[in-house]
Amino acid sequence: FKFPDLSMIAYNHLISHLDDYEVKPQFYVINFDDPRRSHRCNPIHPDFMTDISDAYESAYTIMLNLNKTWVQKQGDFFVESPIILFAAIIWYLKIYENGKYCTFPHAIEFLNRRYEDIFPILTSYPELENYLSPFMDAWLGGAAEQLQGQIASAKIPLSRMISPQLYWVMSDSEFTLDINNPDEPKILCVGNNPDRQNIYGAALGLYNSRIVKLINKKGMLKSSVIIDELPTIYFKGLDNLIATARSNKVAVCLGFQDFSQLVRDYGDKEAKVVMNTVGNIFSGQVVGETAKTLSERFGKVLQKRQSISINRQDVSTSINTQMDSLIPPSKISGLTQGMFVGSVSDNFNERIEQKIFHAEIVVDNERVAQETKAYQPIPVITDFTDEEGNDRMEEMVRDNYNRIKNEVKQIVKDELERIANDPELAHLLQK
Repeated sequence: FKFPDLSMIAYNHLISHLDDYEVKPQFYVINFDDPRRSHRCNPIHPDFMTDISDAYESAYTIMLNLNKTWVQKQGDFFVESPIILFAAIIWYLKIYENGKYCTFPHAIEFLNRRYEDIFPILTSYPELENYLSPFMDAWLGGAAEQLQGQIASAKIPLSRMISPQLYWVMSDSEFTLDINNPDEPKILCVGNNPDRQNIYGAALGLYNSRIVKLINKKGMLKSSVIIDELPTIYFKGLDNLIATARSNKVAVCLGFQDFSQLVRDYGDKEAKVVMNTVGNIFSGQVVGETAKTLSERFGKVLQKRQSISINRQDVSTSINTQMDSLIPPSKISGLTQGMFVGSVSDNFNERIEQKIFHAEIVVDNERVAQETKAYQPIPVITDFTDEEGNDRMEEMVRDNYNRIKNEVKQIVKDELERIANDPELAHLLQK
């Protein structure tokens, strides 16, 4: 979330232990703020989309990240319409010229063309004809206002992602997202920005959803998905990943401030599934419902209580037992820095007797300081300097942005000519 704090740790631990790997992993970074320190990766690479449902998943993820309130309105007409339209555009770019232009920036630019141009082009392909029939019915039936509303609900949120730097990173592929591929293992760090989290979070959510689909398979290397400040992105399929990925040797580590953040951004049902399926929990000081939920998770234990009654004649003592919280909410809400509560899970052949803990995690601050002092910075990945020593980053990033816009204009022009010259398709063009 606060790039490059965690990425620096990952990079330096990798170079320290590189010799221990049989196949040495490559280190990759996705950073929209600084193209110099970012690799380029196309999250909708055509080679990794085998069905139109893959395009739908990508459109779904990006739209729900841009409109967090839609998470709890899934299935509604004005939620599904823009998702289906954008999915159709992604799949069209996948089948057009063998996916040569199938990138996220090209999809945004195509969406922003006139709908009088978009719909004839898309419906001229049999794979998309039925998929887009509701839009065509509205168009041919004269329901222009309804159609414009549907298109605007896709255009408006996606227009926030029109950025030369974002286009640069997402328009080419220097690596693939199958990070646990035994032949090409990778360490991938993706950086968000607190000032632009609504925009970057949507793009990163798309990367995450594609990664999850590619890594959760048999026969791959052990891997881990580590996400700090989880509520800043909508991670489609997270609940399923936690529930099923363990058998495929994928560990999931999630960091966030409070359960209420998860409920707010993921909806009550999905948040509960995430909370209840994780096996290990580590928590510092939290209050309110989160403290109560954790206390209930840790369970109750039989505890002795002694009461003393004093009157004029004598003193009586009574001892009774009752079930009380093992770690009460008041204790969790009053934890000091360094103190943690939590529970861990075990395996058949690795039993843990004491699963629940309340302890201080001791950190050797001196050793950590020495280690971080010796850290090497993440190197410059792309050098934009020309032969004369001039920095041409802005110029090259801007040229890439303009190239994508011009390519989409040319695609639309060529496709409309093709339709006009085909007697079987010419009827799609309204006079």
